[in-house]
Amino acid sequence: MKAFLTVIVACLSCVAWGADKPNVLMICVDDLKPLLGCYGAPTIKSPHIDRLSARGVLFERAFCNQAVCAPSRNALMTGLRSQTLGIYDLPTHFRKSAPDAVTLPQYFKQNGYRTEAMGKIFHVGHGNTEDPASWSVEHWRPKSVQGGGYVLKENRPQEMTREEARFSNAKVVPSKLTRGAAIECADVPDDTYADGMIADEAIRRLDAAKAKPGEPWFIAVGFLKPHLPFVAPKKYWDLYDRAAFPLPKLRVPPIGAPEFAPQFGGELRQYSDIPEVGPLDDAKTRLLIHGYHAATSYMDAQLGRVLDALDRNGLAKNTLIVLWGDHGWHLGDHGMWCKHTNYEQAARIPLIVVAPGLAKTGAKTGALAESVDIYPTLCELAGLPVPQGLDGSSFVPVLKNPTAATKEAVFHVYPRSRMMGRAVRTERYRLVEWKEIGAPPDTAVLELYDYQADPDETRNLADDKKQIVAQLRAILAKQPEAKPQVSADGQPTNKKSSGG
Repeated sequence: MKAFLTVIVACLSCVAWGADKPNVLMICVDDLKPLLGCYGAPTIKSPHIDRLSARGVLFERAFCNQAVCAPSRNALMTGLRSQTLGIYDLPTHFRKSAPDAVTLPQYFKQNGYRTEAMGKIFHVGHGNTEDPASWSVEHWRPKSVQGGGYVLKENRPQEMTREEARFSNAKVVPSKLTRGAAIECADVPDDTYADGMIADEAIRRLDAAKAKPGEPWFIAVGFLKPHLPFVAPKKYWDLYDRAAFPLPKLRVPPIGAPEFAPQFGGELRQYSDIPEVGPLDDAKTRLLIHGYHAATSYMDAQLGRVLDALDRNGLAKNTLIVLWGDHGWHLGDHGMWCKHTNYEQAARIPLIVVAPGLAKTGAKTGALAESVDIYPTLCELAGLPVPQGLDGSSFVPVLKNPTAATKEAVFHVYPRSRMMGRAVRTERYRLVEWKEIGAPPDTAVLELYDYQADPDETRNLADDKKQIVAQLRAILAKQPEAKPQVSADGQPTNKKSSGG
């Protein structure tokens, strides 16, 4: 009976769309936090993401499942959280843990869709690779800009001598020899940098899709900015007055937080113009904030070109659109930079969903959502049965009624050495439980934050709100224990998790 009802629901969804299956345009953006006009940010220039939000539903409480590239993208594409896969690092391919997993685009491909991807969708690099099974045609990557992505010679990485190259194989890499500057402002056309090239290719694919109206498609477009380095054409830097950017009002970790819970920008400090230790001065802080804004506006303009192509080809009326950021980004708050934490600025993401004729337009919702929910949601919207075994749940009811409730909590993790920080986030609170995987609960170190009373996370309240801690730990206890990090052969390992 359950299977019969599933088929009926799927058929009704197809009827709602008419005879044609809906197309899917999935926009993935690297390191994009909800610092956008449509999210209420007063300074950022993001007109094209803002106009996209006017077409659909914006999620104000959406969260990644781990604030680092590869695990976050694994969650999106497999519908499985990091703790389910046992993958918390950059190098380990998800099929080491789940060789038979059917990814989101792979599932659509199995159901008659042509699946294509360009730019950064899965994390490729650090030893990790693409997933050919997911795509109908080979994944497309932009040609490298000569000099490591920099236009200006002075910003490029230094060439290493033989002795420096030998030393770079040591445990601590002398990063100043392998990375260039953290920012670049060059007076060049948009397609000089990778995101302009990615937009060009996406436009070509949409033009080609128009010529095959009977073939439904799933096109994934992965923009690289605002990920470091903050490179963007000069005209996007010129949108802002650097002196007008306010400095972070809080530059210390939360009072009472465990000393291992914060991080202080290890990724950023690999760049040649950033000090390796210590706080950044006000001038450098404003420069980086300016760079993040410029890179975001540059990416936003490329998205605008893709949306224009979708409209010009008459495809928008039958296309589901998802805009998703893989995680947030600390921009000097708490004295932190980059992602790599369980805090709000790292875990909260932008999520906008457009479902023409079904979802509300120009709506905002406070319903909780997490990356693993996107897989089952797109299946339901496309009239496909939702595969069994996914960690997420569909939020289609919220698209129809933004005041509807979804779930009581979302979950994310971040490892530190042998400690795993498992977080449960409700509408009001976040609890983080830090302990070794498999260790008794009474060994845990706890963090609790109240986003109604203390939205800036100034103080760890775990010792002050014992009843709330107990309630949230009871929710967390319903989740399976996190798996240890898998090894290269797909087996659990006792090695320290990569939480850098």
